[in-house]
Amino acid sequence: MKRFTHLTIFFAFSVAASTATADDGLLLAKDGKTDYVISIPASPKAVERTAAAELQKHIAMVTGAELKILPEGEVQPDAAQIVIGPSKRMKELLPKIDVNSLGPDGIVMKTVGKNIVLAGRPPRGTLYAVYTFLEDVVGCRWWTSTESYVPKKPTLKVPVLDLVYAPPLRYRQSHYRDVNSSGVFAARLKCNGTTPGIPPEYGGHYRFAKRFVHTFLPLLPPEKYFAEHPEWYSEIKGKRTAERTQLCLTNEEMRKELVKNALGWLRKDPAAGFISISQNDWHNPCQCERCKAVVEEEGSESGPLLRFVNAVAEDIEKEFPDVLVETLAYQYTRKPPLHVKPRKNVLIRLCSIECSFVQPLEGPQNEKFHSDIEGWSKVAPQLFVWDYVTNFTNYILPHPNMRVLAPNIRFFVKNNVVGMFEQGDGHCSVGDFVRLRAWLLAHLMWNPELDDKALIREFVEGYYGPAAPHLLEYIELIHDAADRSDVYLRCFINDTSAWFTLDDVNKATRLFEKAAATVADDPVLSRRVRRERMSLDHVWLKRYHALKKIAKQKGVEFLGPKDPAAACEEFIRLAHEFKASHHCEWHPFTEHEEKLREKFRPAGPPP
Repeated sequence: MKRFTHLTIFFAFSVAASTATADDGLLLAKDGKTDYVISIPASPKAVERTAAAELQKHIAMVTGAELKILPEGEVQPDAAQIVIGPSKRMKELLPKIDVNSLGPDGIVMKTVGKNIVLAGRPPRGTLYAVYTFLEDVVGCRWWTSTESYVPKKPTLKVPVLDLVYAPPLRYRQSHYRDVNSSGVFAARLKCNGTTPGIPPEYGGHYRFAKRFVHTFLPLLPPEKYFAEHPEWYSEIKGKRTAERTQLCLTNEEMRKELVKNALGWLRKDPAAGFISISQNDWHNPCQCERCKAVVEEEGSESGPLLRFVNAVAEDIEKEFPDVLVETLAYQYTRKPPLHVKPRKNVLIRLCSIECSFVQPLEGPQNEKFHSDIEGWSKVAPQLFVWDYVTNFTNYILPHPNMRVLAPNIRFFVKNNVVGMFEQGDGHCSVGDFVRLRAWLLAHLMWNPELDDKALIREFVEGYYGPAAPHLLEYIELIHDAADRSDVYLRCFINDTSAWFTLDDVNKATRLFEKAAATVADDPVLSRRVRRERMSLDHVWLKRYHALKKIAKQKGVEFLGPKDPAAACEEFIRLAHEFKASHHCEWHPFTEHEEKLREKFRPAGPPP
């Protein structure tokens, strides 16, 4: 299937506009003036007001023309108008379209005569229709929460529009610090997951009741229950334990107490769309005779888990029929069971934590995982995926996994996945092109059929300007190096020695030097390029002595810093300036900087 990015579509629109006649497009503005108004429902919801305001604001920035926002009753029937949201006027123009029948977050973007309709399924569809129009038709880009591109077009022609679309992924979360810190930016990227604090006027977001994952102990804390009910917890080697324990999933009294507590969570947050009933983040499943018998019958530890969660979900459904009950197929529970199937209100969440990210999930390195997810897709109508798209051991190192991001999302969608949590550098603003990754993943989750290579090129050219050719070559270089090495690229790798050779590191250094030279006169672009070089600088610092030794042994060029101690101090200074709060998932950068300094301190006096 041929794939097009929204950039390609926009270019096609631009060509059409340059030759448009009255029959093949609408003149939205001419020389900074417009006859159009924005029509909103008679009793607009807050998110529809936001959609109208965002459209008005950006059209004014593009053309200089300010469109009035009016309730539909105050707009003359023959006026040229942009109709926002499901309204009486929309029903007159598009009587056959019912936005409530669209998939979640579905949008409508159509021209009808001289009018434009931008609407969608509540609560977010209308806002997403406006953002799609501003991106794909007008040409606006929101690169980060604070950096954007808005074209200047006093005369703006809109081509014939005929789009009805709903994303295949109901839940979309690009878990990066910049997205998480700005609900408005998350909404503009059409992300709707738990972490971003998207306010109601920007459509809100899906929520899990109280806890996002690993809820067994929060629901039944051992410090409260174990003394009186040790039989509720895992039996390990014949003894019940409260330390790093799971639950005894065949214990009926335990299940009743857990349901009571889970319902309490939901009653305190009745708007939550999900509740997690999921194992703790370690092993130690219960080994009692009843649990072992179910494991044997079902051929997997997922057997007793799913039977238990199904029973919990049946009770929860009586009071909260629309809530999805999520559980994990993770580590020891990842293999699907032989017989039991998830109830209609149960959502199975798989995690790619053991996978290699230098190959797509359908590649030979990931045969076990893709076999498991295909197995689940045969018995589960809806799956959720927790995907790992960074290096948690060291955020500030190159992590050449961009080539697999789009193929993996398409693989997930093909296998009944309806929600994705793409866990990136949620704690750190410095990493391997984290801004590009956040933007790229958001666009691919919205439409997995987009051309990922074109999206990468679009962002790099738009965000780094003249430095783009060298940065694009660098991105290809590190991915080629990883492919050539056939490394098993996990999401926990402490250095790059398994795949990044001295020759590659030297080539990468030359590319960044060229990139910096092309933007030397532009302080904004220079800062962006310098920040991206931090990952390469980190390679030199972590492997300085080893790479220098290789260069000496082989008699080849060594482009590492001439004064590594000074380079280390500069790296630390810039890391703080660029807000590298963490160097890995668990530890702040301040802990890491001392380890870096130790590598270059002079040796002490001999004993």
